[in-house]
Amino acid sequence: MSKLLDKVAIVTGGGTGIGKETSLLFANEGAKVVVTDINEDNGRQVVEEIKSHAGDAAFIKQDVSKEEDWEKVVDGTLNTYRQINILFNNAGIYIIKPLTETTLDEWNRLMAINVTGVFLGCKHVIPVIAQQGGGSVINASSVAGLRGASRHALYGASKGAVRILTKDVAIEYAEQRVRVNSIHPGYINTGMAAYGAESVGTTTEQLGKAYPLGRLGEPSEVAKLVLFLASDDSSYITGQEFVIDGGATAGI
Repeated sequence: MSKLLDKVAIVTGGGTGIGKETSLLFANEGAKVVVTDINEDNGRQVVEEIKSHAGDAAFIKQDVSKEEDWEKVVDGTLNTYRQINILFNNAGIYIIKPLTETTLDEWNRLMAINVTGVFLGCKHVIPVIAQQGGGSVINASSVAGLRGASRHALYGASKGAVRILTKDVAIEYAEQRVRVNSIHPGYINTGMAAYGAESVGTTTEQLGKAYPLGRLGEPSEVAKLVLFLASDDSSYITGQEFVIDGGATAGI
């Protein structure tokens, strides 16, 4: 498989869940993958798994909310691979909480990771991609960025911001052939879904049964969507939002 042959991709939050599956798939499709994560053990394990299958990958520890860490990631990637073609701004955290019980510290922390992290990724990586003649950026939003939900004021606001940021940046860099799109998963079978189920006193299996397709999505299914947007298969697509939620937002 070679949809990303000779491409270099950065995947934030690449140590678990959707980020892990995307890193593995990118490598399988020929990309050189820079996995970043705040959890060094998880990130290095993904890199070792890629290398065990003859792939090429490197790990850089990163807090996406810190500008100096983004500078380190860009410099490290260019020093190792000499180019950057793809960025998957995947890292994020999830808080479900009543509005009046949400602290300012919680608001600032989640916004710093979910929104500032995406902003900084775009700010520091897109100019490199543009200088090389173009490429693809995929930002992880959520169905929570498309519609409201109880106890999601914090998380939903962050994902709504990512949605519009994506469109703004896509227009700004279209002439430089940098495509920027957002993905909007519903509950996917990851730790976030387990946390969501626990918060409402149910199970992930029951959450999935409420979806029209009758189950939760798998991280590998989201990774395939990200691959499409990263590859030349989506060469005429930018500034768009891609919902992957088993039909959950299709009805009222």
